[in-house]
Amino acid sequence: MTRPRRHRRPPLRRRLALTASAAVAGVALAVCAGAYAVTVYTLHRQFNLQLTQAATLAVQQYQKQGPGVQAGECRYLAAPACAQLVPESAGDDPRESYLLPVTDAVRQVAARRRAPYYSTASVAGHPVRVLTTPAREGLAMQVALRSDGVRRAERQVAGLLAGIGGAGVPVAALLGYWVSRSGLAPVTRLTSTAEQITTTRDAGLRIELPPGPRGREDEITRLAVSFNTMLDALEESLAAQRRLVADASHELRTPLTALRANAEILLRAEQLTPRQRERATGALTRQLREVTTMVNDLIDLARDEEPLQALELVRPADLLEHSVTTARDHWPHVVFVLDTARPAASALAAAVPSRLTRLFSNLLDNAAKFSPPGGQVEVAALRAPGADRLEITVRDHGPGIDAADLPHVFDRFYRARAARALPGSGLGLAMARQIAQTHDAELTAHQAPGGGALFRLVLPVDPRSGD
Repeated sequence: MTRPRRHRRPPLRRRLALTASAAVAGVALAVCAGAYAVTVYTLHRQFNLQLTQAATLAVQQYQKQGPGVQAGECRYLAAPACAQLVPESAGDDPRESYLLPVTDAVRQVAARRRAPYYSTASVAGHPVRVLTTPAREGLAMQVALRSDGVRRAERQVAGLLAGIGGAGVPVAALLGYWVSRSGLAPVTRLTSTAEQITTTRDAGLRIELPPGPRGREDEITRLAVSFNTMLDALEESLAAQRRLVADASHELRTPLTALRANAEILLRAEQLTPRQRERATGALTRQLREVTTMVNDLIDLARDEEPLQALELVRPADLLEHSVTTARDHWPHVVFVLDTARPAASALAAAVPSRLTRLFSNLLDNAAKFSPPGGQVEVAALRAPGADRLEITVRDHGPGIDAADLPHVFDRFYRARAARALPGSGLGLAMARQIAQTHDAELTAHQAPGGGALFRLVLPVDPRSGD
């Protein structure tokens, strides 16, 4: 069974060139046709006016004449108009034949039952234009002029406009090709850059933009600018992934080395004392827990953003209270004080409950880790009535944050000099910042007045809730 051939569409440049050419050619031909119609109309109008003037003179000149041919033979272009008088009744016709054809319409004009009209005829093999108009009572005057010149002028105009229209078609093709080439030049550069990025995997390439003021960019240029912006974001994302992999490899090397050393020690368990086996087993269990926590944190950090369908309307104060309760169980030597005012307690926010709870837990664990035994961690949720922001602060009374460390506290795997002897991977605050960003919130770190560290989270909430 043969597979049907797929119809392959022509390239966009060719389609655009054909469309532009057809449009320009169509306009050129329409203009030529319109010019021909206007020219023919003007020629006929002027010829009819000339014929009307000749008829007026003939009526005045032959007013007293009887029926029959009055003047001219219409054989020569320079000759005066030929004219004849026709009675309303065929019985009053003269014996000699008429020069111009006589019909019932001519008799009706003579009887005043029809308005004057123009017609065409042939006299001695020459085309003529005839005007039939009333003369005196019971007679109609027919006046004719040769129309060879008008027909010749029509043919000349038709030939001239046909030549112009014929020349306009290749000109339209050239214009269509130029429009497609110049108009799609940015698209061509975009396609070439995209293909080059696909081949080389180099996200540092950019589309060259034409020089000019930013306010006068067209749609294609804006597309190129958007593509370059997307490439900037892609390059930044790839760089962040490389840093994450490099930092993870560096940070996992030490605990994995310790795990391997303790595992090798336990392989010689028969040579160890019960106390030594117990210490090695405890160290191995603790290191496995740390590595598991670090891997879970890395998986969470690898998430760029929360899916929109996971968002739901929650009370951040309830999640904060739950996180404080859990922290009290994990850190029994630290005193947690929670202060939640009424407008803050009833505020509603669109969030992912599990992720927002993780954010609160990371801030509380960080504060508890740096608090001395019996130290106090102050947690507060504040909100002005009707405001669309909820401010949550976590403050400890530990050593605080050095000014040099403040810009880096949310970096992955960054640990201040005072924290290097404490347990942790340096991922908790980085994860907290990322969760805050996915919820359109702002998380900042400060030196608390009187010592200690202060973390402030500003979370958007529904301004109609809690009033």
